[in-house]
Amino acid sequence: MTGIKRQILVSVGCVALLAGCANLPAKDKAEEPSLHESLLTLDSHLDTPALLVAPGFDITQKHNPSTDYSQVDLPRMVEGGLDGGFWVIYTPQGELNQEAYQVTRDTAILSAKAIHEMVAAHPDDFALATKPEDAAEIAASGKRVVYLSIENAYPLGEDLSLLETFYKLGVRMVGPVHFANNQFADSSTSPDGPKWNGLSPLGKELVQEANRLGMVLDASHASDDVFDQLIELSATPIVLSHSGADAVYDHPRNIDDDRLRKLAASGGVIQVNAYGAYLTKLENDPERSKKLSPLFAEMRQAGEMSEADYQAFLAKRREVDHEHPPVFADLEDFMAHLLHILNVVGPDHVGLGADWDGGGGVEGMMDVASYHLVTDRLLAEGYSREDLEKIWSGNVLRLLAQAEAYATLAAQDN
Repeated sequence: MTGIKRQILVSVGCVALLAGCANLPAKDKAEEPSLHESLLTLDSHLDTPALLVAPGFDITQKHNPSTDYSQVDLPRMVEGGLDGGFWVIYTPQGELNQEAYQVTRDTAILSAKAIHEMVAAHPDDFALATKPEDAAEIAASGKRVVYLSIENAYPLGEDLSLLETFYKLGVRMVGPVHFANNQFADSSTSPDGPKWNGLSPLGKELVQEANRLGMVLDASHASDDVFDQLIELSATPIVLSHSGADAVYDHPRNIDDDRLRKLAASGGVIQVNAYGAYLTKLENDPERSKKLSPLFAEMRQAGEMSEADYQAFLAKRREVDHEHPPVFADLEDFMAHLLHILNVVGPDHVGLGADWDGGGGVEGMMDVASYHLVTDRLLAEGYSREDLEKIWSGNVLRLLAQAEAYATLAAQDN
């Protein structure tokens, strides 16, 4: 594994579009499909590309989150009735200088390449999607849907022309910032506090360029000021691709009810995540972090990693888990966020972005194989099939359709 690939690994429309989906064939099963299986189901934040470069990882084989920590693969997507979603290009953030930008740019391009190679290697199982109508067509063919997104625009450096390069690679969603402030925007979790009081001047140019290309802007990880400014400046509605409700658990990564209503009023959508530390207060053994941190540091410094090396790393990680078990939120914690947000803004503005392979997963729903439980619970809460169609894919596809339509009209005007 190259150093760049290792960075990737460690960083571990409208409803009308769905009109033809009511009678989708059963997903790789001979029996009559359940309601969940007949829906077009998309998750807006799959961090699985970080695993595509892991030695020995095979997306077509069933894995186990308790042994190799992966949460998404083809067999479990079939089992959980997940048609696909937005596969994330994520890169670790370094210094704000040209040398670091160039290294991370290359990492991001290799991440995009890994996604394309997955599709090319398994053409009967996966297909790239770039337009809102692609999702239903791909799912109807029995394949899994692969949209691309960028979490953290940091690898663009200060060269916004690179955004068009990523657009040509299939990227249709972009978030300006991640855990720390960068050249584009303030993060909701930066230990240094605000740098720009929202978007930087370059960040405002990023908004315009994303609109011009037809990309959906993602405010997850962004500060409240960035969120407000994205809604104000973007010509099309924005998304929170993996966020939660501040009213349920007060955390900087979550959004308050007033902003939820503002998001809905602007036509935007929040995709609810299953990242335990953002769902409820968790009390992890501090010794766990003390042992995991040097383990990951050792992996980063290891250079080329063989499959045997990688399995040895996983074995050491399992030892830490045995000695200092992780603490997880549970399915009810996740549902509390989802149901609260639905109560505040309704099913026209809510979706799912669990943060699989990026820290998501709760007791009772540790991987995508259990995703049907969300449908079961929402049906029990009284939500209709029409509501579920919007929640599972209609809303995020609507945003994609609006972004595309704006870009088309803007190009015609020019």
